[in-house]
Amino acid sequence: MTVDIQFIVNASSYIGSAIAMGFGAIGAAIGVGYTAAMANSAIGEKPDSSGTLFKTMLVGQAVAESAAIFALVVSVLLIFRKVPAVGLHQAAAALGAGISMGFGAIGSGIGSGIPGGQVCLGLARQPAFSGRLIITFLIGSAVSQTPAILAMIVALMLLFIDFSNDLITAAALLGAGISMGFGAIGSGIGSGFPAGEACIGTARQPELAGSITTNMLIGSAVCQTPAIFSMVVALMLMFMKFSHAPLNPTWAALIGAGISTGLAAIGSGIGGGMAAGGSCEGISRQPRSVGQVTTIMLVGQAVAQTPSIFGLLVSFILMFKAFPEATTVSAAMALLGAGISMGFGGIGPGIGNGMAAESAAKWVARNLEKTGDLMRTMLVGQAVSQSTAIYAMVISLVLIFVV
Repeated sequence: MTVDIQFIVNASSYIGSAIAMGFGAIGAAIGVGYTAAMANSAIGEKPDSSGTLFKTMLVGQAVAESAAIFALVVSVLLIFRKVPAVGLHQAAAALGAGISMGFGAIGSGIGSGIPGGQVCLGLARQPAFSGRLIITFLIGSAVSQTPAILAMIVALMLLFIDFSNDLITAAALLGAGISMGFGAIGSGIGSGFPAGEACIGTARQPELAGSITTNMLIGSAVCQTPAIFSMVVALMLMFMKFSHAPLNPTWAALIGAGISTGLAAIGSGIGGGMAAGGSCEGISRQPRSVGQVTTIMLVGQAVAQTPSIFGLLVSFILMFKAFPEATTVSAAMALLGAGISMGFGGIGPGIGNGMAAESAAKWVARNLEKTGDLMRTMLVGQAVSQSTAIYAMVISLVLIFVV
């Protein structure tokens, strides 16, 4: 039976296009809706400023919509690009590009909508400082769009770079799209938390705008770490040479590598953003707490990043370990399962660690003399939450080295 390569590539491009636009529309729509909801609340508080608040809402919605526009561009490219099909790796690249951009746009759409809505509330309460509030909102929204931009870069590379024509490369390209697409979700959402709190905090304490914005940028930068891990894995999957390895079970190891880092990055990105958001709120409520609150934020964020580091570690093992050729699918399923275990197992601990850090940052600002007690409670709580990620990693390693 002959395989029509052109048909498979075209079909994969159309499915990739649908994934890119279908999932890419989710986050932007939520972000736009949240901005509108907060604008209504702001107008209810300050009816006389309805004109200004309406304009601000439209700007916020436009920024949140950017992620969906990125998805639209990739979707259209997947439909109308004309390339002669030479191998199944092109089908995998098209599908990977759709996954990268579609899922990669979700977090940035939601994250950008948070400061867009919060700046409307800030303007209703402090219209005299509209300039400073708008700047804070635009910076925060721009940072929230970064993961979607990284996802679009990976998607375009998958579409326009000429990769090796073999099935192992096809698996690696699909893994690359999975890694970047899912890995962008948490960082996009997480970056929106400090940006939103910075807008509200600046309205609460305009004289602290500089300190709050600095804290926002530091916290948002740490939130990008999981997305960067995901892009590193995606680039390695795209450009490392795996052709010397046996097809089975290497194909499963490469897809599992993308799943491990991509999914584990979701929790760490969101958790890091929660810690940064609590820090911005704390500083705005107690100016004297900048040093202590920033310390709590960074420590809490560092622990919240650990699940994504576990995911990265499992991905590296799956990519670099030499697996003997297998004649059955059981070995392949074990390696694929290792990526699934660590990927999903890292989501909850990342978010749980962020919750503990968010609460600690808020309460340190109100009870500076209890900084030590709050830090201790946060770390113990995070350690227990972190244990579940360790369980997931143990099972992953058992699946890789024992089964």
